[in-house]
Amino acid sequence: MKQLVEFIPLIIFFAVYKTVDIYAATGALMATTCIQMLFFWFKHKKLEKMHLITLVLVIFFGGLTMFFQNDAFIKWKVTAVNGLFAIGLLVSRYGFGRNLIKQMLGKEMTLPDNIWDKANVAWALFFAVCGALNVYVAFSLSQEVWVNFKVFGLLGLTLLFTFATVIYLYRHQQTIEK
Repeated sequence: MKQLVEFIPLIIFFAVYKTVDIYAATGALMATTCIQMLFFWFKHKKLEKMHLITLVLVIFFGGLTMFFQNDAFIKWKVTAVNGLFAIGLLVSRYGFGRNLIKQMLGKEMTLPDNIWDKANVAWALFFAVCGALNVYVAFSLSQEVWVNFKVFGLLGLTLLFTFATVIYLYRHQQTIEK
């Protein structure tokens, strides 16, 4: 259920873009993200840091997009989110000694710290590459291609990378148990 709720703003953004335009889609994204955060707040009595970062960036870049009637701002939001996640993973680990990937999955798996560190760096690099790829697609190709990339391309890449990470971690989990 939570995963479905996570994608509602993206689905609505896509549907409104296809039926109206980028500015209506941006407004819909802003509104549904706010509603989504209210839903999470009432359900869990807290918001995760990732949700807060996303909310702030959606409102900031969406607001600029609406105010200036310039879609470049909403396009930059994707790169900003990915960049902040990449920096957050690295600063958390190497600045504060907290591996966020291990914190999320460590209750499910027991692995050596060097494996968690490799997964953490891999995800940081993945987010950085996605941010760079977004800049290329957003500013070199049509708006239509960018919207499709944002909705389907990045989602597909994330699912593939998640699957690859699970396989990598699982392989190391098996060697520990033997």
